[in-house]
Amino acid sequence: MDIFSLFTLCGGVAFFLYGMSLMSSRLEKLAGGRLEQMLRKMTDNRFKSLLLGAGITIAIQSSSAMTVMLVGLVNSGIMELGQTVGVIMGSNVGTTLTAWILSLSGIDSSSFWLQLLKPEVFSPLVALAGMILRTRNKSGRRRSAGSIMVGFAILMTGMEMMKNAVSPLADMPEFNAILTAFTNPFLGVLVGAVFTGVIQSSAASVGILQALSLTGGISYGVALPIIMGQNIGTCVTALLSSIGVNRNARRVSVIHISFNLIGTAACLAAFYGSDLIFHYAFMDASIDPAGIAMVHSVFNIATTALLLPFSKQLEKLAYVVVKEDKQETQKFSFIDQRLLATPSVAIAECANKTVDMARLAEDTILKSLSLLGKYDEKTAEEVVGNEDQLDRYEDQLGTLLVQLSGKALSDEDSRNISKQLHTIGDFERIGDHAVNLLKTAQEIHEKDIRFSGQALEELKILLSALRDILRVTTKAFAEEDLPLAARVEPLEQVIDGLIADIKSNHIVRLQKGHCTIEMGFVLSDLLTNCERVSDHCSNIAVAQIETAQSLYQAHEYLNALKSAGDASFQSAFENYCRQYAIRKETVDAS
Repeated sequence: MDIFSLFTLCGGVAFFLYGMSLMSSRLEKLAGGRLEQMLRKMTDNRFKSLLLGAGITIAIQSSSAMTVMLVGLVNSGIMELGQTVGVIMGSNVGTTLTAWILSLSGIDSSSFWLQLLKPEVFSPLVALAGMILRTRNKSGRRRSAGSIMVGFAILMTGMEMMKNAVSPLADMPEFNAILTAFTNPFLGVLVGAVFTGVIQSSAASVGILQALSLTGGISYGVALPIIMGQNIGTCVTALLSSIGVNRNARRVSVIHISFNLIGTAACLAAFYGSDLIFHYAFMDASIDPAGIAMVHSVFNIATTALLLPFSKQLEKLAYVVVKEDKQETQKFSFIDQRLLATPSVAIAECANKTVDMARLAEDTILKSLSLLGKYDEKTAEEVVGNEDQLDRYEDQLGTLLVQLSGKALSDEDSRNISKQLHTIGDFERIGDHAVNLLKTAQEIHEKDIRFSGQALEELKILLSALRDILRVTTKAFAEEDLPLAARVEPLEQVIDGLIADIKSNHIVRLQKGHCTIEMGFVLSDLLTNCERVSDHCSNIAVAQIETAQSLYQAHEYLNALKSAGDASFQSAFENYCRQYAIRKETVDAS
């Protein structure tokens, strides 16, 4: 083996890691926000968690990414520690699929059909098909599928390069002498752990071991402890991801490390203890890529079967290792930066936070409206506190969404980001108008301003319509209900008409001497803020409809809606007109 073989080996490792990274990112992109939804909903028992962890790891082809995702979700307060135990175990099982795929490189047969299964035969065709999908589709699921196929071909090309680079080792006595040292199980575990920790990918280290096995110089006795050590080495990623997180998130890493350490120790003791009694003959036999895949699968499944009944004990162990600090308040990150590594999960969490923001904005306005009838200092403080929180929501969500918009995203995720970026400003402005309404309520209270009976009746109808549009807007946004969102615009038009009629009636009452100029100033402020809140509700609903239909032309959409005589719009408008009608004042002819 010369220096050129070493260059080829390094290139093969690089191709392998890049192909795996490309596959992982595009698979995760295809999965979209469903990953986050599944993690939140399917972790209510350990068996579901186990299957979920295996399924997601198979989907994104990375147990390390799975663990980092869990640390981020726990650090954000989205998941409880106990929910992660089964997922971690399942991810170890799910990662074994990669080894089986890579084992195809060891096929050696003259059969035409078996030859077709060899990576060097079919991966060029996969790459060609992937490139056709990529070039013919500028975005969408087909382009992502094409990227996955190209990534797979690159991964297999890297595997082939590694195989060719290490093939001369079969004739080197020095290589065989080195391998003999690894029959010591403790040294084998150490080498497997260190090498996997350095490259931070157990799938990649297993793939490199499979490439080396094609030399015919690696026995089961050498491979077994290395494979066990590889599971320990993959914990390095979880350990690094736990830096700077809260105690609960650090416990996720402890569970991951404990599971692999205990599992490896138990399997080592059981296997080598029984070997002393039965003297397994296969230990000196050469292992091939399929044999490595089998050992990898059996080891992870056995470890999971052994420790799954002790999930609660692993959780308790994590609390023992990372002790509670009674003087320290558990702090959760708004949305943990680690989730940016899994954009679809981060976008789904941003969507959840935006819904929380919508509900907070609605609650803030409702509180401020209640102060118009009966002023209360405690409620006023809550309105101000809520408005501050809405400001923080906008700032943090805006920053995260801009960061995420630069990632490789699915069409669905891109639409979600667009909708959120279009609406968080409106929710924040609704909070500002709530504070303005609070100031109006404070002025009415301090100056003991009393509206006339007719003015109060008109305001009651207007505020009822305002509460209705807030309710409809929030519900439509939270539940992604487009038909309900379409009812916002006709109601906004009715509210505009109501405000115009109230202003007109006030002028008539001024002329009759039933109202004062001072009341007019207060009423004008009140009506202006109600109109602005209604406008922001319209903006939110239009943004929701636009992003769902990929329109992005608000003025054109609204003009078409009103001028074309849309039947559903007209019907809703007329119903709201009847529901929220006020009597117009007239000036006496005399």
